[in-house]
Amino acid sequence: TFRSVGAERRQLSGMQRAVRADEEAFYTGCRAAYLAVFKSSLANVTSKEQLCLVLQQAGRNPSRKTLDRHWTPRTKRLNFDDFCEILKQEKPAEQGELLRVFRKMDAGGDGYISHGELHKVLTSTGEKMTAEEVNEIFSLADTNKDGRLDYVAFCGLMASTVEQCQTGALEKLQADTNLKRQNFGSRTDGSPKSPDSLVASTLPEGRACVPTDSRSASRPSSARSRRSSLSTCINMGTNSKGGNLAEPRNLQAWHHVKMKGSFFLEDDSAIVSLQYRLHIPQTTNVYLTIQPINLSQTKEKPSSSMSVDTSLFIVSGNHVKEDDNFVCFTELRDKEKFGWTGELSAGTYYLLPFSTGCRLVKSQKVVSKPMQLVHRMDSGELGLTREFRVALSDIFEVVDLDGNGLLSLEEYNFFEQRTSGEKCDEDAWAICKENFDTKKNELTREGFMELNLMEANDREGDPRDLWITMEAMGFNRALEMVEACPFVIDVYCEDVKPILQAVNLESGPRMLNAALLRTITSKAEARNLKNHDSVTVYTYRGESRISSVIANKSNQKVTVHVNNEQSKNCKSSRGMCVFAVEVPARTKMVCQHVMPVNEKQEWVYSCVESVLP
Repeated sequence: TFRSVGAERRQLSGMQRAVRADEEAFYTGCRAAYLAVFKSSLANVTSKEQLCLVLQQAGRNPSRKTLDRHWTPRTKRLNFDDFCEILKQEKPAEQGELLRVFRKMDAGGDGYISHGELHKVLTSTGEKMTAEEVNEIFSLADTNKDGRLDYVAFCGLMASTVEQCQTGALEKLQADTNLKRQNFGSRTDGSPKSPDSLVASTLPEGRACVPTDSRSASRPSSARSRRSSLSTCINMGTNSKGGNLAEPRNLQAWHHVKMKGSFFLEDDSAIVSLQYRLHIPQTTNVYLTIQPINLSQTKEKPSSSMSVDTSLFIVSGNHVKEDDNFVCFTELRDKEKFGWTGELSAGTYYLLPFSTGCRLVKSQKVVSKPMQLVHRMDSGELGLTREFRVALSDIFEVVDLDGNGLLSLEEYNFFEQRTSGEKCDEDAWAICKENFDTKKNELTREGFMELNLMEANDREGDPRDLWITMEAMGFNRALEMVEACPFVIDVYCEDVKPILQAVNLESGPRMLNAALLRTITSKAEARNLKNHDSVTVYTYRGESRISSVIANKSNQKVTVHVNNEQSKNCKSSRGMCVFAVEVPARTKMVCQHVMPVNEKQEWVYSCVESVLP
């Protein structure tokens, strides 16, 4: 019995080693292909052309349809982890498949295709090529210059070329040990997942990656690197979501305005939202709060967005330099609500919503059967399904910024810009009001439903454009809002009535980043890395999160290796335990934000930063 158990364990261990070896080989190939195009796996893919090139280096032959699927109109950049996920989905082009395609074109069955036959097929079917592209193929493949393509030899040449590219990239990766040390690769799907592991989205400020080999190998191995490291350990207690946010006395007598909005998760894991302009006519005491909105229909099961952290940064609109206009942020807390209270001088301010990215993350849920959006009624006409109407009603709640139950042109245009990138002008809005239910020259909830039904009728029931809208608003194919977090901002002024307006502020992201850096560096403990006085790590400890900034004061860029493996009950905005941050010369950069997985339990932040040689 013991022998059979031991044999089973050895067999299982051998299978696990084989799986890990396959995973390591896969990610090594990913890194090799990536580094054949980019200098570092910390670099980003910034165009569809770059994506095509790096996929070709990895032995794929992406079609235009494939590229369009992975590089949508909303895509701004892809990182190394995104590239690895794409390679998992796109299998290498096999020589046998290419041969089968060519044999279908080979009318004579003699192993050759004439220029005319190839030209006719490639320029009239499928993803049509131009005559120039067909001629270019022939110029490479017609080695005998007889006007015929030996497609067996051509397929062999393609396979050989791909193999040579991959072999050359692997040899380059293996030869450059410094490159291997700096570019760790991506977390494997088979990596251990414990309750203490760090899972969340990637910060837009920098790129990150983790090693695929053993946990011990994830640390810099040289003694010099160990001497140059900085270790930080903070024990945090339990948090029952209570806090030190207290309402001012007689708040009900203060002047009050509120405005809704939403965080949206982009394809590159960046989090975006509207900004807000606040005008205060005279100096007064102010009480500001922000909190997520619960759109759930049942109290027993609140929206997933209720666990998302929210915050507001208040910056002055009177200064030109973004580094000089930070005023305050909502640091105090009461359950899901974050707030600030104090005196503000007369003037204009910008309210910049912020979420760390620890809890608003890319959905991993696989929807096997998408919800139906439209259906044919007994009359034969199209109608919206009940589930789709509920989801549209939630969108209406998010877009109705002032909460008056109607959509103004300005509010509707925020929705249009999010979903289509376009705006509705006054003439189009007049036509909209003529055809859909309105009240006080604004679109009602039912009118909003009618507008979406018209879109379905325009496409004869094809739901593809409707799904583009739903996904842009953070919904998955099960009609669950998983990649968005609606919120509400409340502003109270003691002596005067404030004016609050939603705006699309072009400099908003830069202002928010400057305010975030200023907050952390002004309130945090600053420590230099040993033997690297020019590299400073700022660690800010808040009531519900820990944030760190790396400042590089030298005249050359540095790459900092960050290890969170000893942290307990933590979520990081980086989405991984071990990563690297490339900090340009004379620059400060947000390293990470960390929050507890379970706020009812103690959590430990343990981080080691090291400068890579």
